[in-house]
Amino acid sequence: MFLWFVFLFILASILLDHQNLSSMDKGTRMMIFCLLLAAISSPVLTGEWKANVVKDLDVLVTSCVVVPCSFTHPNEKLPSSRLRGIWHRSTSRDEAIYREDQTQILENFRGRTRLLGHLGQNNCTLEMTDIKDHDSGPFCFRIELAPTETDLSIDKFSFVEDCVTFRMLPDPPKPTLTHPKTAIQGRPYTVTCSVTHTCPSYVPKLKWSTVTTDDEVTEVQKEIRFGYWEAQSILTFTPEKDDHSEVTCTAEFNGGSTSNTVLNLYVKRTENYNHIIIPTVVAIVTAVVFGVFCIVMVKRYKGRIAELQSGDGSMWNRLSRMSRRIRSDVSRPSRSDQSY
Repeated sequence: MFLWFVFLFILASILLDHQNLSSMDKGTRMMIFCLLLAAISSPVLTGEWKANVVKDLDVLVTSCVVVPCSFTHPNEKLPSSRLRGIWHRSTSRDEAIYREDQTQILENFRGRTRLLGHLGQNNCTLEMTDIKDHDSGPFCFRIELAPTETDLSIDKFSFVEDCVTFRMLPDPPKPTLTHPKTAIQGRPYTVTCSVTHTCPSYVPKLKWSTVTTDDEVTEVQKEIRFGYWEAQSILTFTPEKDDHSEVTCTAEFNGGSTSNTVLNLYVKRTENYNHIIIPTVVAIVTAVVFGVFCIVMVKRYKGRIAELQSGDGSMWNRLSRMSRRIRSDVSRPSRSDQSY
């Protein structure tokens, strides 16, 4: 790109003073031609190097971090055996925090950094462990094409415009609990514990306060955005009779830091209507039995009752005549009363 601007500057100068072109000697004309050729071919041959690096990350002190990184280059394919990846401070390319040769990096980063990606696949992902509170960066990636016996050229490119900065977290983030509002006794209940982190190579361990052999626990790990991951633990259990209980999820991070969140669980008892259902059923059954008994008795004695009601010498007729006789005797005066 620099040669291109030089060419444009020279060409502009020549066009402004066209008469000078005819007065130039042969050597000067040849030099201008070479600059023109270099300026035109430079963008085609060199192309453009680009890196895709996350700009900033939340990093837990004493834990670890993984910096996603990839790069592109103008050549179709780079020889993997000659590629050398370097991570360095943005303030100085000589202050390396990662190199293949550990003796060439800063002492306080030795043994704490490594490349997770394969440079032959354009992957420059960096891992850093045992994070210190002063490891804030910014850190930039640099690639070199090492010389060989037949090719002594050295090609280098630093992605100083694509660096990563760490936001240091002194305390670990607390897990988040997701769950239904109501827990019902005797019915399955699911609680999801999740925590965000930036170190997928050492996933935080999520543990529950009480887990029995009947409980089901599922672990899930997923990327939620560039450079950030979420660990999940899904617990499914059946609440007991206790009205009040606590469910605690504890997150244990690489390096030993822990945090937890407590769920105060209120279990709703299953409604019992036996004190209403049983008496009602007994009353209904009794009524049905009594009704059936009455129907059977009516059918059995219906003919006999009809005979008694329709016969001349029936009991009803005898009772009627007896009643009339008694009334007649009462109304007739006795002989003793008539003598007087």
